[in-house]
Parts: sequence; structure tokens; C-alpha cells
Amino acid sequence: MKTAAVIMAGGKGERFWPTSREKRPKQFHSLTADGKTLLQLTKERIGDIAQTEDIFVVTNRKYAELVREQLPDIPVENILAEPVDRNTAPCVGFAASVIEKKYGDAVMMAFPSDHLIKSNTLFRDTLKDAVDVAETRDALVTIGIMPVYPETGYGYIHFSKNGGNIYKVLEFIEKPDFDKAKEYFDSGEYLWNSGMFVWKTSVILNEMQKFMPVLMEGLERIKHSYRTEAFDRVLETVYPVFKSQSIDYGIMEKITNLNKVYTIPGSFGWNDVGNWLSLERVRPIDKNNNALQGNVVNIDCRDILVRGNEKRLIALVGLESIVVVDTDDALLICNKENTQDVKRVVEFLKIHNKKEFL
Repeated sequence: MKTAAVIMAGGKGERFWPTSREKRPKQFHSLTADGKTLLQLTKERIGDIAQTEDIFVVTNRKYAELVREQLPDIPVENILAEPVDRNTAPCVGFAASVIEKKYGDAVMMAFPSDHLIKSNTLFRDTLKDAVDVAETRDALVTIGIMPVYPETGYGYIHFSKNGGNIYKVLEFIEKPDFDKAKEYFDSGEYLWNSGMFVWKTSVILNEMQKFMPVLMEGLERIKHSYRTEAFDRVLETVYPVFKSQSIDYGIMEKITNLNKVYTIPGSFGWNDVGNWLSLERVRPIDKNNNALQGNVVNIDCRDILVRGNEKRLIALVGLESIVVVDTDDALLICNKENTQDVKRVVEFLKIHNKKEFL
């Protein structure tokens, strides 16, 4: 059976402003010392589990050219351009429909484009196990991450410890408050939901037929038009009608027959790169817990994160627990505890029509 990979690359990355902008969101930037973008790293870590001609990228139409530039070996017809953003359920359904039209039933691996992973070897070993389960058991498989602290910014997977390294899922849980997150962390029975999935196209499309029939009706129209002259017109007509909904809320949290839903804990150094603070886990840290990039003069600072460039000197004196991000036309300075609120800057710029900074 064919194994295909789907990279979901339509996000805006607003918590990574001012580096991440509407014209070039964070997945098209490099956040690591090797100079490779998050999108390129995502494609690279798939390795030989899916051949290059079987890798698909779903992105917004305005980013299709960026995908072609950064992944020139991906077939152009495998870059699936959404006319509008509609979250991950339509994104996954769009890709599954096209893959099934192209190959018939196939195993489909789906990944966000903006994660960082330390060990590609361990990641691929986990994927191989997931592909085997999805193919042989007609299962929906998630890649979970063993929590290393109580995190309130992730959804959780409650799993049954039934031996081996492949566990049955008991329930999917929305982002908890801190007390619940600590309870989950202490129990050892919960994983972070990484947003990575493996399943047959037939299996996920059947679930969409059950729980999202309106979406499925539109996906059928898209599927039948794929590789015809009507494809762009049908996509333009159908896609904007789709309800914006995540795959977790639209499908995974509603599945009642959990005997076919499995999770595999991943121990490969996962980082979802959700905001600037997450770079501390992938950037070198000095003895005072400072992560510095660019032309930086640091005098008696502690616990600071700086992302600059070689064009402009950044001098910092006696500061603690802050984030500084410098670009050609904008400067961000915030407390570390407020990095999640960077998105509010983007909202302010939209409201006040400061489009040149978006």
C-alpha cells in the first residue's frame, strides 16, 4: 500500500511577530543554526518513509510560490493551495481526498510544518510503527509526547497502559488549566497532543462522513474534479463554504469507538515552537541562561532571549527575563511571561490598519 505524507503549512505564526508576517509566516523562516526553514526541516525528517513524489503540502494559495521555492523537488501538483484558511479538518480532508483520487486507498501521515525535532532517527522509528498500526488495524494513530512539565497550551491524550509502546486512546482533552495540567503530568497517563496523525485515507474520510457530512459533501466534489480543468473553479466555490474547524474538535474528540484509536509516545526531542520562549529549548544557552543571536552586547543580563541580525547592534544592560526580537522595520520587547500575548500586537495592528507591519 502506498504511504503518503502531508505537510500542513497554512498557519500564520502570529505569536512569532515581527519575524513572522502575513507574506512570510514562521514556517518559511529558519529558527535554527543550520539555516533550514521549519518547512524544509519537516520535509527532510520524513526521510524515506514516503518518497518525494508522495509528499503533499497543503498551504494557503498566497504561500504556494514560497513552498515551490523552498521545496523545489516536490511535484507542483502536490502543492495543494487553499483559497481561504479553514483550519486543520478541511486541510486534512482536502489532502486525503486528493491522495485517494491519485492512489486509491493509502496510508496518510499528517504533520504540522512548524515543529522542531532533535532526533530524526527516533522520529522515523516512531513513524514506522504508526504506519504499521494504521495499515494493519484500520486504525487512527496519533503521535503523543510524554509531558516534561504541566503545560496549559497543549491538548492532552488520555491513554491506557496496556503494554508495549502502542496504547489505546481513552479520550482527547482540550487545553486544561494549570491544576488539571499538573494532575495529568503527575499521573503519567496523559500525553501532549502533537497534532501528528497517521491513518488510511479511507478510515479518516469515513469518520468525516460520520461527523462532518457537509464537509465530506464538498470534499467529494473536490475529489472528482482533481486533475480536471474544473479543479480550480470547484475549489474556489466549495472551500470557502467549509466551516473552520480543527481535526481534533471536528473528528478526534467525537469518536465513540475508541478501540480503533491508538497513540504512540514519541521521545525524539519534540518542540512545537509555539512562541518565542520555545526557542530556549533549541538555542545555545550561556551560564546566565541567556540565548543570544545577532550582534549583541550583553552587560549583566540574565534569562534573556535575543534574536537580532548583524546589521544593527543590540546593547542590553542589567535586564532580566525578557525577549527582544529585532527586524528591519519592527522591534519587539516583552517579558518572558507575556510571550503568548504577542498575538495581541498583531490584532492591534489589524484594528489600526497598520498593514505595512503585518
